[in-house]
Amino acid sequence: MNQKSHLIFTLYTIYGILLKVVASKGKPRGISGQYPLVQNMTVTEGGTVNMTCRVEYNDNTSLQWSNPAQQTLFFGDKKALRDNRIELMHASWSELTISISDVTLTDEGMYTCSLFTMPVRTAKAYLTVLGVPEKPEIDGLTKPALEGDQITLTCMTQGSKPAADLRWFRNEKEVKGAKEVNASGKTFTVRSSLQLYVDRNDDGVAYTCKVDHVALAQTPQQATEVLEVHYAPHVKIINSLVVPQEGQYLKLECMSKGNPSPDPVMWTKDGGELPDLDRMIVEGRELTFTSLNKTDNGTYRCEASNHLGTSSAEYVLYVYDVPTTLPPSTTLPLHPIPPDPTAQLGTHDPTVTGNRDPNAIGQHGTDHALIGGVVAVVVFVTLCLIIVLGRYLARHKGTYLTNEAKGADDAPDADTAIINAEGNHAHAEEKKEYFI
Repeated sequence: MNQKSHLIFTLYTIYGILLKVVASKGKPRGISGQYPLVQNMTVTEGGTVNMTCRVEYNDNTSLQWSNPAQQTLFFGDKKALRDNRIELMHASWSELTISISDVTLTDEGMYTCSLFTMPVRTAKAYLTVLGVPEKPEIDGLTKPALEGDQITLTCMTQGSKPAADLRWFRNEKEVKGAKEVNASGKTFTVRSSLQLYVDRNDDGVAYTCKVDHVALAQTPQQATEVLEVHYAPHVKIINSLVVPQEGQYLKLECMSKGNPSPDPVMWTKDGGELPDLDRMIVEGRELTFTSLNKTDNGTYRCEASNHLGTSSAEYVLYVYDVPTTLPPSTTLPLHPIPPDPTAQLGTHDPTVTGNRDPNAIGQHGTDHALIGGVVAVVVFVTLCLIIVLGRYLARHKGTYLTNEAKGADDAPDADTAIINAEGNHAHAEEKKEYFI
């Protein structure tokens, strides 16, 4: 409305008031409780709000709504301000309700309802307009990120009033970020930063920034970014048999995890190429032995690589003989004998391998026991012989003289010694020594 039109409307309003005053001369004044009643309102930017002014007791006095700029919006049922967003909803002596649609932040402020009594009575209602935050944006994401890198994710939203709150989530778990708020006119710009030290566990993880605001009760705003992390491969080998035996089917699977994916993998045996490609079939990550034999014994290596590194794993294969079993008896036992679980193949502790192949699980336990028993018997017999020989030597210990030596003890010459020796020999029959 231009200034001239507004002046004319104001004069018209004053004229109406004077007519009411003249008409009410000689009549009692308005009731003492004749006050307009209003209520503070809150609306979301872009929404619609109704402003209502009521009077409990009214003696046909007009009501008027005016905006924060003190511009008259409606005087009774007559529209004063040319604004297509403002419409009359209800007009009577006891109520004046107007509607404001497509509300903007500039509509916020104190609205006045006036009751034209003598004196004029007014009531004020504050209209609060909520600024709707924009959809958040996430910056700072490097695609792809390398394992060990430090990156900072920043989430930003604008246009909120009051200032919005930003929350971070790692998949479904909330994580804490650093918040920063800046005013921009009547609205606020909010930022939140999140520092990450990425590793392979972050590959494929979704980081979500959610906006919490009173104006978003029905339509929450959020943004999501999925991390892509490149890392060197890690390899391990999974075998299909615990105790491989001759003639069996064996599959070795090379489980490699890396980004980019380390395809294809490379299989080798004892540091060289696979010797028998007719029985050793490589399909993707798998190495298959259609029928095992002793020549397959050796160390098999799986190697995978990408541009960030190389990883490998080894498997030592030892092929066992097929165990021999006795033919089943044709006579059924009186009482069934339960099987011995310790005698079944593959129930031994796989960690006790010594210097043998890791999958050699107690195949020669019986041979070891037999050899140990033989050695113990030999040692025992040897000790017994040493004891008997010692006792024998102890019994025959002493000093013995020949006949010539016995006769030479008191003989002056050799002839006499011989004669004495013969004499002693003659008496030797009388002196005998007995061993018990």
